[in-house]
Amino acid sequence: MDVDTLAELLRETEEHHGAYEASAPEHHWSDWYAAYMVARQGGRSPDEAAAEAGRHMETVLK
Repeated sequence: MDVDTLAELLRETEEHHGAYEASAPEHHWSDWYAAYMVARQGGRSPDEAAAEAGRHMETVLK
């Protein structure tokens, strides 16, 4: 992955994380970002990746 592609993915991730963060319990952003980015790199849509990241956080926050 080149720098420009990674920067764009990080911006997209930040945008989607904002919606999650608004209603989520205290957490470290990197856990959600990592799950979202892995899902996107795996071919998931932004909405699917956000859902996967949310499910991941359910396991992290237990």
